[in-house]
Amino acid sequence: MSKRYKSLLEKIDNTKAYTVAEASASMKDLKSAKFDETIEIAMNLNVDPRHADQMVRGAIVLPNGTGKTVRVAVFAKGVKADEAKAAGADIVGTDDLVAQIKEGIFNFDVVVAAPDCMGLVGQIGRILGPKGLMPNPKTGTVTPDVATAVNNVKGGQVAFRVDKKGNIHAGIGKASFDTDKIAENITAFVAAINKQKPASAKGRYIKNAALSLTMSPVIKFDLSELADIK
Repeated sequence: MSKRYKSLLEKIDNTKAYTVAEASASMKDLKSAKFDETIEIAMNLNVDPRHADQMVRGAIVLPNGTGKTVRVAVFAKGVKADEAKAAGADIVGTDDLVAQIKEGIFNFDVVVAAPDCMGLVGQIGRILGPKGLMPNPKTGTVTPDVATAVNNVKGGQVAFRVDKKGNIHAGIGKASFDTDKIAENITAFVAAINKQKPASAKGRYIKNAALSLTMSPVIKFDLSELADIK
């Protein structure tokens, strides 16, 4: 363990459950890298994703964005292609975009598709799926309104999906953000997770939750406060 990491650990009270406000303020104390570190939230939910009715998945446009520049590729044709370009999509295409992806060229971070292009996207589902790039209606990335989808993604939309063990991870800001903006983003993200609580989920929904920077130890949240965020 490095001296830098040890010094950061000394700034955290491991016996304490931090409120959203306290955790947000602590991000300033934990900044140690030379780059603008990402603020990462990690949650463990009391769900069993093997059951379709307990799959927690969705997207939220954070009120203050993510602080990250996101490159968007859009499958669209005709008027929809024009709308996507006007909205600021980095790449817009159909067969040419399929060919590019088959060649292993991924100069984008998110894929959006108009519904009439999903047949094309299906050809490369086995490539996009494992990379977490497959468009999906639940995350707003399969939609006839491609312009809004592009604006949302560029404006700070975060997609989330619980893994096999009930974990969710997401970047919800940067260390350079003001404390109140960090808190607003955390609150919005947790509210989105709570909104997706399956009716069949029993007991405490959020089992564990923590916040950290890219290069810092984690701070544990007060779970009772998170449960009340709507």
